Amino acid sequence: MGEYALVSEPERSGPGPAAPSGDAGLTTGALARRLGVSPTTLRTWDRRYGLGPAERADGRHRRWTPRDVAKLETMCRLTSAGVPPAEAARAAKEGTEPAARPPDGPSRADRSPRGAGPAPRSRAAGGLPLGDVRQECRGLARAAVRLDAAAVDEQLSSAVAEYGVTVAWQEVMVPTLHAVGRKWASSGDRYVEVEHLLSWHVSTVLRRHTRPPGTTADATAPGPVILACVPGEQHTLPLEALNAGLCELGLPTRMFGAAVPVEALTAAVRRLGPAAVVLWAQARSTASPPLAQHVAATEWGVRGARRRPAVLLAGPGWSGRPARGMLRPTALRDAIDTLAGTRSAAPPR
Repeated sequence: MGEYALVSEPERSGPGPAAPSGDAGLTTGALARRLGVSPTTLRTWDRRYGLGPAERADGRHRRWTPRDVAKLETMCRLTSAGVPPAEAARAAKEGTEPAARPPDGPSRADRSPRGAGPAPRSRAAGGLPLGDVRQECRGLARAAVRLDAAAVDEQLSSAVAEYGVTVAWQEVMVPTLHAVGRKWASSGDRYVEVEHLLSWHVSTVLRRHTRPPGTTADATAPGPVILACVPGEQHTLPLEALNAGLCELGLPTRMFGAAVPVEALTAAVRRLGPAAVVLWAQARSTASPPLAQHVAATEWGVRGARRRPAVLLAGPGWSGRPARGMLRPTALRDAIDTLAGTRSAAPPR
């Protein structure tokens, strides 16, 4: 499944409340902390788009009034939603919403519905090396770089609600996560906080959209799908996406998460009688063919009708490793389709 494969406050229409008597306004540093942007960004917006403070104390120091702050809050909200900065600045200064159809693609209402054809692409980087990606990635990247937790959560939730877990993961979440990783690797760890924030909210949104099916009293129904990281493996995001995608289809799962010990995994297989077991390995050092073979050989049931689970090897760690008799999906959609077929073909318990 590849490395990852397998908002702000409401806009104010007016200038906002007047500053208390004697209040000279916010300094640039204080405003930057309030908005979650850098002081350099505020200076750039002032120089490039005219979004500077209306007044300067003593003719030199910047002091931002409530009216200035309201404009910049609008600027942040619109750029987090993917509106180009120049257009967002114009709307913030004029107190209007941008056109329903931005210059680089159709409006959100016109984009591809869940599971449909390709949506508009954007090459805008938003501070990260995104490349040719869906338009939603731009706003998500900007919100992540700005450490705007509310905007990140809103962007991710909107993508899942509109496109479903699989498309949102493969075409919105993964490209942005990859871009953050590349930026982190090329900038001397300067973007590690961005990667942590984005990963946390991706996990939160995936879990929020995971709705496990109710229990069934049908003893003949196929067992659930077990999802587990191999011992020593801590990367769980791809498994969380797979778990959410399976639950979206109403397929029962048991998610065990990171670094599951061999003994615990074997015990779970015997207790649950799963239709399939997914073993995630991010690193080649953690991918163990003997472990996979051990799980595939684990049996349960009465004598004469013993059964074994199908084993699906997911993650880049398995690349180049022997996988005789085991399944190897190439992407999240492939994994979901494979597991759905495996479970439907599983014999009754």
